[in-house]
Amino acid sequence: MDIQLVEALCGFQKPISTLDNRTIVITSHPGQIVKHGDINCVLNEGMPIYRRPYEKGRLIIEFKVNFPENGFLSPDKLSLLEKLLPERKEVEETDEMDQVELVDVDPNQERQRHYNGEAYEDDEHHPQGGVQCQTS
Repeated sequence: MDIQLVEALCGFQKPISTLDNRTIVITSHPGQIVKHGDINCVLNEGMPIYRRPYEKGRLIIEFKVNFPENGFLSPDKLSLLEKLLPERKEVEETDEMDQVELVDVDPNQERQRHYNGEAYEDDEHHPQGGVQCQTS
């Protein structure tokens, strides 16, 4: 079930059509956080149980939380949101640490690089080489 970030944090009500043409309403109450990938169930609303046609199993629901696009909030509203959420942990940087940036990855392009043998191309730039087999 797809839900928006605000629904994941603040609750929601979603109608679902059942196999017997009824509509049930799935409810998540405010403060009941739903995380991406969470799996919940509704008792007695799933598939009929074998040889017990009047009994139903569990309706399993997996949640997909949709996040907003980059830049959806102005800097001042982002600052306000940060004050409302639990505090993030700051990292104490040392001289041994290097600062790096995240960049987007296209899984299809990475798969193509792997098939073309480019996946290990970066290893050629490192003179120390990989683990060697021990010989007796």
